[in-house]
Amino acid sequence: MNDLLFLEEQGVNKSLVDAVRKFRAKYEIPAEVAHRVTKPTMPFYGKQILEMAIAGILQGENLLLSGPKATGKNILAENLAYIFQRPTYNVSFHVNTNSGDLIGTDTFVNNEVQLRKGSIYQCAQYGGFGILDEINMAKNDAVSVLHATLDYRRSIDVPGYDKIDLHPAARFIGTMNYGYAGTKELNEALVSRFLVIDMPPQSEESLHYIFQKMYPDMKENALEQFAGVFLDLQKKCSNGEISTKALDLRGLLAAVRVVETGLSPWLAVQMGVVNKTFDIFEKEIVEDVVRTRIPTMWTKEDVYA
Repeated sequence: MNDLLFLEEQGVNKSLVDAVRKFRAKYEIPAEVAHRVTKPTMPFYGKQILEMAIAGILQGENLLLSGPKATGKNILAENLAYIFQRPTYNVSFHVNTNSGDLIGTDTFVNNEVQLRKGSIYQCAQYGGFGILDEINMAKNDAVSVLHATLDYRRSIDVPGYDKIDLHPAARFIGTMNYGYAGTKELNEALVSRFLVIDMPPQSEESLHYIFQKMYPDMKENALEQFAGVFLDLQKKCSNGEISTKALDLRGLLAAVRVVETGLSPWLAVQMGVVNKTFDIFEKEIVEDVVRTRIPTMWTKEDVYA
């Protein structure tokens, strides 16, 4: 099976796809971390974004994916790791993340003090792709340890142990949302170590591609309506009419999957989208949007051929 076919289908530059194949042939997957190479739950759609990201990675650069909710930042990061066939190491930053969580901490094994390697250390060792999720929520002391890792030095100085150099295939992909509670501006020193990709909102074309790839048996009319739900909610979010709580593409896709069991599409969308907001007035707005697209009398047969 050609697992790069979805790149070719989108018309991604052939020279980039060929370069990806050479990269994969050059850097084999270490057997002990082969289980970390995982296929994404959904494909990423966006020719220009894919070309920018692939070109940057091929030249040894790290990427920072910025943009509002539901623009596919984490999906792109997961797809890139799979495209390049590299083990994935996820780090979800929060206010309590410290340098020990990233590099490693001392632990006691067989009556000896040994280093319990952190995600960043393992990523550097095995040539993985480190996904730095919500990097703008990290404390300064946690991020500062990444400076030498992310720039031309490509190394990690482990206090009390040794300095290790990054595997030549290792890359880091940061993601950040705007305006989430606990987020802050990234300092210039950190941003300068990334190539930044501003993620665009989902389009009708991108949604159709995702639905068709994930649910090939879905009827065209149902696909139009489910994609329409997301686009309508996205518009209301951008206009400030509702928060982003109900703008959940994963939830909407999960609702379509649940319909396969025979559950009413209306009830499935209640779980996947409507109930994601807990404000009663906002929930009424979201419910009205869904009601105009998904009739309450629809059954599984209205969604799947």
